Amino acid sequence: MRKAKLVLMFLLLLVVSVMVACGNDETAGSGDDTDVTPVEDLEVEMDGPIKINSDIPEGSEIFSEGPNGEEAVSAHTIELTEEEVAEIREGDYTAAISMHYAGNDWSRAQIDGLESTFAKMGIEVLAITDAQFSVEKQTSDLETLLSRQPDILVSIPVDPVSTASAYQRIADSGVNIVFMDNVPDGFVHGEDYVSVVSADNYGNGVAAAHAMAEELGGEGQIGVIYHDADFFVTAQRVEAFETTIENEYPDIEIVDRAGIAAPEDGESVASSMFTRTSDLDGLFVVWDVPAEGAMAAARTAGLDDLVITTIDLGSGVAIDMAADQNLKGIGAQLPYDQGVSEAILAGYALLGKEAPSYVAVPALSVTKDNLLESWKLVYNEEAPEEIQSYFD
Repeated sequence: MRKAKLVLMFLLLLVVSVMVACGNDETAGSGDDTDVTPVEDLEVEMDGPIKINSDIPEGSEIFSEGPNGEEAVSAHTIELTEEEVAEIREGDYTAAISMHYAGNDWSRAQIDGLESTFAKMGIEVLAITDAQFSVEKQTSDLETLLSRQPDILVSIPVDPVSTASAYQRIADSGVNIVFMDNVPDGFVHGEDYVSVVSADNYGNGVAAAHAMAEELGGEGQIGVIYHDADFFVTAQRVEAFETTIENEYPDIEIVDRAGIAAPEDGESVASSMFTRTSDLDGLFVVWDVPAEGAMAAARTAGLDDLVITTIDLGSGVAIDMAADQNLKGIGAQLPYDQGVSEAILAGYALLGKEAPSYVAVPALSVTKDNLLESWKLVYNEEAPEEIQSYFD
């Protein structure tokens, strides 16, 4: 009898060990070369409807149009009622997130907004992938995520043409797709995807132009660093900046333009521009990460008085602004709110509720005077101590 009990205990331990091992293998991801970040379950109590709660006035003008010329619907106008959220929570739905690049504050805030809102909706986020601006990697990421059979995919394409076939396979499988900023080539709203959500990138370009003009007193020579890629939202920013300068500030001349292929190109491209055109008064950079490189190039070149404006309130440009260095104005997106909006629209699809084709979050103009308040609006949290210390 004693021997039989020992054998039974051994068998039970063996079964438990196998179950633990299987669970660990599942958590590790797909087992291929694609980096898939597992997501811990979040338990959030639901209380009231889900909607944008930022303090930007709901009637704020939105300048941007959608990728196909659609009129923007304000993110302030979409919401899920408490009853709708309760219905979604009954469904045991899952979601996946495929980012073009996850290595900046904008991406992290957007993911935070998605995760927190999906948690309120009872939707499990299976995995988050980072394509690192590689079409090949994003294609592989999407194949891996499709194998997980999510009900929802929220994603931003690295390239709208080269990734279109990979997204089409997902759409054809019945997954509800909500896009950030851009839509794959040939996709039809209501058939292939639920909606696309963006910041008011045109409005942010306008804000960066006005900040530049104010700092320069309405006159001077400036350069522009643009994104040399087929990327709808970054093209909107540059178009808005240049059009505003040309139409409203005739004494400011754009004398040099140069493109970046990747975020890390900012310093080298700016350095080359400073060599070609040594008497620049200002420089617009298409977003904050390459702007950090341009700031480094300006310091190396001894251009302490160069005025730089950009799009996106990242920590690097925020510190430079707080320290009264080159960065003087930012047209800021609200990525946390954008993530909330994308999750709401995914909920529309699950409910069979009609979703607008293009939703935009209003632009936010940031200077040192409103930097701390703006940080809280953008990231839904207080500014880090390294930024606050400049205001003590």
